[in-house]
Amino acid sequence: MILRTIISSLFLFQLFTAPAQTIIPLYEKVPGMLPVPSKERYDSARQGAYNVTHPTVTVYLPEKDKATGAAVIVCPGGGYGMLVMGNEGHKIAKYFADHGVAAFVLKYRLPDEERMKNKSHAPLQDAQSAIQLVRQRAGEWGIDAGKIGIMGFSAGGHLASSASVHFSDPVIPSNGVSLRPDFTILVYPVISMGSLGHSGSRENLLGKNPSPQLIEKFSSDLQVTKETPPALLIHSSNDKGVPVYNSINYYSALQKNGVLAEMHIYPVGDHGFVLQWPLEDWMPLSLNFMKSIGILR
Repeated sequence: MILRTIISSLFLFQLFTAPAQTIIPLYEKVPGMLPVPSKERYDSARQGAYNVTHPTVTVYLPEKDKATGAAVIVCPGGGYGMLVMGNEGHKIAKYFADHGVAAFVLKYRLPDEERMKNKSHAPLQDAQSAIQLVRQRAGEWGIDAGKIGIMGFSAGGHLASSASVHFSDPVIPSNGVSLRPDFTILVYPVISMGSLGHSGSRENLLGKNPSPQLIEKFSSDLQVTKETPPALLIHSSNDKGVPVYNSINYYSALQKNGVLAEMHIYPVGDHGFVLQWPLEDWMPLSLNFMKSIGILR
């Protein structure tokens, strides 16, 4: 029954993605799951994923004559309550692939205490597993194992930043594979789990009354070290959902630790501006950043 549910879920998900793309389950057996039936579902109109319990990556490879050897794992947002798989996932991945960068859309588990032994670890397990998978299969996909980054939007930005600061404290077996992203791209990211963050994301990930220690651990600006990978941050000044200080504080922490960082703050745009803006209006920032740090030529 469980296998049938997984196959059915993957089949439904395939309907909402480009038919030529390959979807790969992250695990043969998803870690830390409780024996409760899955309620995973998809909304084709929004290309939104809900109650995700079967994590996957969808592979977008560039044409061989365009391939640069770089790769990006893309983490859609959704407040850790759903995943915006279209505009913050597949459209982004296709843009990267069209510009010679392999991309992998991560459908990560959404925290659920009824189905997970440790709901706060589940998304990070999936992000680290995605990095591990891409690095292990880099040769097969024509990827340079030293040019693998992670990108995230909103709560997906929190996940991408978490993967960037917690790689030395893995929540999966590393199996001798580095879990450190080589670069990070964060778009209106949730960074803090404190008062500056997004209360819905915090409650979904950490629960209604998280301890100060848990808040500190999952506030990425407080976990930056000199080993944190270079980062590009993109935000808008009038973001009412996730205050711009999330990006500013992360940028400041990177600067204090001597980590290469770039930040673009638009005067207007509010939260989720990529849902309305043409990709060409802002995505070139990502490619230019990758060039500036030597990932692209």
